[in-house]
Amino acid sequence: MAEGETRIAARSSLMDGFKGCGLSGMNIDKEELRRKVSIPRYIRTAMVKAMKDKDTDGVAASALEEKGEVEEVEPEAPLVVFVNSRSGGRHGPELKVRLQELMSEEQVFDLNIKEERPFEFVQYGLACLERLAELGDNCAKVTRQKLRVMVAGGDGTVGWVLGSLAELSVQKREPVPPVGIIPLGTGNDLSRSFGWGGSFPLVWRSAVKSSLLKATNNPICQLDSWQIMLSMPAGEKLELPHSLRREDQCDFSQDLDIDPKALEKLSCIKGVFYNYFSIGMDAQVAYGFHHLRDQKPYLARGPITNKLIYSGYSCSQGWFCTPCIGGPGLRGLNNIVKLYIKRFNHPGWEQIQVPPDVRSIVALNLHNYGSGRNPWGHPKHEYLQKRGFVEAHVDDGLLEVFGLKQGWHASFVMVELITAKHIAQAAAIKLEIRGNQWRKAFMQIDGEPWKQPLDEEFSTFVMIKRVPFQPLVINGN
Repeated sequence: MAEGETRIAARSSLMDGFKGCGLSGMNIDKEELRRKVSIPRYIRTAMVKAMKDKDTDGVAASALEEKGEVEEVEPEAPLVVFVNSRSGGRHGPELKVRLQELMSEEQVFDLNIKEERPFEFVQYGLACLERLAELGDNCAKVTRQKLRVMVAGGDGTVGWVLGSLAELSVQKREPVPPVGIIPLGTGNDLSRSFGWGGSFPLVWRSAVKSSLLKATNNPICQLDSWQIMLSMPAGEKLELPHSLRREDQCDFSQDLDIDPKALEKLSCIKGVFYNYFSIGMDAQVAYGFHHLRDQKPYLARGPITNKLIYSGYSCSQGWFCTPCIGGPGLRGLNNIVKLYIKRFNHPGWEQIQVPPDVRSIVALNLHNYGSGRNPWGHPKHEYLQKRGFVEAHVDDGLLEVFGLKQGWHASFVMVELITAKHIAQAAAIKLEIRGNQWRKAFMQIDGEPWKQPLDEEFSTFVMIKRVPFQPLVINGN
């Protein structure tokens, strides 16, 4: 496939829940599918035990002893699935059971069980598989080489798994398994971008069979990934999403005008995102929704209900009607944010003025944001030349930075009557945030929000740079 065709296929955001995974799944033989994706019992059992016991060498040796001299059939298309059983309303637990029926219990991991999370899978499950291969087990070697991964969840869940698998590249443990998606979230923008659909299909029992089959043999696309590093005054309590973690040291001080002695008073956070980072009102609304879902999960029963709740939060948080006290001008991000970018093939930082009416800043990698919308739009060639922009692609090493104003502006953007406020295209981004009258800011990456405390005296810095490694995503089209 030509490069241009691959990009078009990867960016296709118009395919929704029914495309390629509806009634066609009824024609797939259940036993044939199980044979195709199955991992030999002694291997999958050993991987699960290694994750639970946090032991690789001992479990691998025991598995080979129990196997003995019995010759196992090499797996044809080994597959494992991570399921966020809390996503998708009532469908999450049902989907987990269905996947276990189609595959095996040991090949389906529930992300809400600590021992079955992506870190444990990479650190112990895959390490056990690699140890079996090192000990001369050919089935384990073939399984490791051919392994693919499916993720059933929303954008945040997909990013969590992709980020964990990317550690294999850092540790030089190849190959990194490609990832497919079963959409269970509210927006599902990553799923849309790679042709897996925008919502959980109504005929889901047959659709799951079709999705598993496509995961075994569909082509693979590359995706830009972006590292986010955040420094803030030490001692602040912060509830982080799964895709972020605390670091002992800040390793990006060369990009910041900070006294080296002051670095000792900083706390650092690091993570990776694949679709977008945002700061401002959209993240605040997402934060409110996530907390409601955690406290009252019975309210979030599906995508339509979730979108209604999102709309309600947009109104209640003052995005549509700004309170008169303090005036609407104080709600603009230009009061607390300084934005710097590096352009493509330009080494130096350039400050970009944040428009005073912008209340959310979004740095977007894919064409999909907010349940399949394209807020950047499709600017004409003349406009791109005038602004110094280029046509956006998922693997061009650039982020599209745009702003959303009040709720009415965002609403028109979401129904694609207008485009968002174009701010910049950037190969790297630096934000300096100073509290002033604000005591907190809301941020999110790939739909996972958090509340960031701000300090009136010390700045909080956010650095975003492209990761050299490009994760592999299975094309669902």
